[in-house]
Amino acid sequence: MSNIDDLGQRLLLVRKIYGLTQRELARRAGVTNGAISLIEQNRVSPSISSIKKILDGIPMSIAEFFTLDLVPSDKVFFRDDELPDIAMDPKIVMKLLGRRSKGRAIQILHEYYEPGADTGEAMLRHSGEEGGVIVRGMIQLTISDKIQNLTSGDGYYFDSQLPHRFVNAGHEVCEIVSANSPPSF
Repeated sequence: MSNIDDLGQRLLLVRKIYGLTQRELARRAGVTNGAISLIEQNRVSPSISSIKKILDGIPMSIAEFFTLDLVPSDKVFFRDDELPDIAMDPKIVMKLLGRRSKGRAIQILHEYYEPGADTGEAMLRHSGEEGGVIVRGMIQLTISDKIQNLTSGDGYYFDSQLPHRFVNAGHEVCEIVSANSPPSF
C-alpha cells in the first residue's frame, strides 16, 4: 500500500488517475460535485456506502481504492505480468503500461478482445486523442457515424470526444497496441 492514507487525498489522486473532473465523477456517481470536493478536502467523513457509491462512478471496488499504490514510480521497464488489467469485461483485457509513472501524459494499452467482445452499445467518450495499431485479428471500430473493420497492420487515430465503440466481430482474438493522451486510467 502507498503512503497515502488520507481518504480525501486518495480520492483526489484516484480521480486524477482516471482523468475525471469532480463534476464528471459526481455525475457518474449520482452525487453533487460539492460532496466530492468536501471529501477531497477532508471536510467531511463519508460513510462506506457513500464511498462505494462514488467509486461505482469510476468504477472501482473499495478494496482496489484502499490498496492501489498511488506513489509515482521512476520505473522505466515493465514485464508483462506487471501490467495491470484495467478492463471491466471478462472478454476484454487492457494491460496498462506505466500506471504509476511520474508525470504520465500518455496512456499506453496492450489490448485483447475475445471474439464477440464489445465495449458496449453506449458509445465511449472522453477527453483527448487516441490511436492504435491492430497487431492481429480484426476489430470493428465505430467512430461517430463511421464504421470500419480493421485487421493486422491497420491503425486508427481520432479525437476521443467523438463517440466510439470497439467490437470483435471476428473469429479470433484481436490484439491492439493503443495510446491516448491525456491518460484516462
